[in-house]
Amino acid sequence: MSGEAARRGAVEMSEGGPGALYQMSFLVNESVTEMLKLLNYEETFCKEFSFKPFSRHFFAVSRNTGQQFHAFASLFAWLVSLLGTHFEAPQEYDDPNTILSQIVDELKTIGYGTDFPRSKLRQGSGEVVLDILKGLCEKVLTASGFQWKSAVFHEEDVDEEVIGDETAELTTKDVEEEIVDETDQHDDFLDLEGMKELNLRPLERGKPESVLESSQDAAEWRLEVERVLPMLKVHIRTDNKDWRSHIEQMHQHQSEIDSAMVETQSQLDKLYTEVTRTLEKIGSREKYINQQLEGHIEEYRNLQNKLAEVQQRYKSSSGSVNDLTRDLAQITDELEVVKAQMDERGTSMTDSGPIVKLKQGLQRLKAENKQMELRIGVLEHVLTSGMVRDRSALQQDMKTSDPHEHYGRFEAF
Repeated sequence: MSGEAARRGAVEMSEGGPGALYQMSFLVNESVTEMLKLLNYEETFCKEFSFKPFSRHFFAVSRNTGQQFHAFASLFAWLVSLLGTHFEAPQEYDDPNTILSQIVDELKTIGYGTDFPRSKLRQGSGEVVLDILKGLCEKVLTASGFQWKSAVFHEEDVDEEVIGDETAELTTKDVEEEIVDETDQHDDFLDLEGMKELNLRPLERGKPESVLESSQDAAEWRLEVERVLPMLKVHIRTDNKDWRSHIEQMHQHQSEIDSAMVETQSQLDKLYTEVTRTLEKIGSREKYINQQLEGHIEEYRNLQNKLAEVQQRYKSSSGSVNDLTRDLAQITDELEVVKAQMDERGTSMTDSGPIVKLKQGLQRLKAENKQMELRIGVLEHVLTSGMVRDRSALQQDMKTSDPHEHYGRFEAF
């Protein structure tokens, strides 16, 4: 099942599955980190803005949104300043919305497309943030005249000593193979060239007739041995999982511990005796001090008990004092209210303003009465003159007309 799941995951990655986005983010972040190193941001940006060098995948995955957004905004301000544009570096506690607006405006000024949601920038990580940082880094490198060059591989001369060292490290399997090859080569050597140069004849089966003596020069033989000796060394690589190596290490550590234990034991014994002696002195001194200060300690205990009693009485008295203080404050408030009422009544009794107002009102009433009486007199005069005028007109009519008709009019009047 695990192999099938791995195969499916590989297929999804190859077809643009869920892991492809993260893989691309990691690769882009590594590219941005390399370009920042080319700009020497560790010596300039990190020291100026008090940042530690970013990891290779710092902006790839969201971990700490606030820290990543502040790092992105600061890095954006630094890159924009390298392009020759003044952009105020953000502070840690500035409003994120204000910083986002400034970044979007600056991107529009530079000519970078802003067809992305601002929430992507608010995260401080992700594809949008990496695209912006990568574009700015490329622009800064282009402005500084940096050019990518193809790698140049130099061919190194292989020394004979290096070959000897490389062939010196052989495994047991290689040694067996080389022994077989060397035996074949030596047989050929003995069959063809050895007979001519060394004047040797092939060994016959059975016991030799006399002692064989070599006609080869000893100095040449020694040089040949020194030349071939590195190739004959067998280096067996130790395996950490081998139990023999573990046992050897255990014995070595045991011997080291035993050798160090002797000296350490003596020092510990000395330290133990000194500590024991010091503890005994401290105990005897403590007993002596307790005997000398027993009376003072008893007196101190009595005073402490008295202090506790006094504190208890103080607590109870402070409670009653608080109650009395509260009652005093209430009585004082009531007294202030009564004083205010008394002052108000005293001022109202001694105040002659109402009397003056009454007198002024009476004078106005008298003046109005006089005017009313005058108007009444005028009206009575007008009515009287009208009645007299009517009577004179009636009398005149009576004289000129029938007396009975005028008598009826007079009665009606």
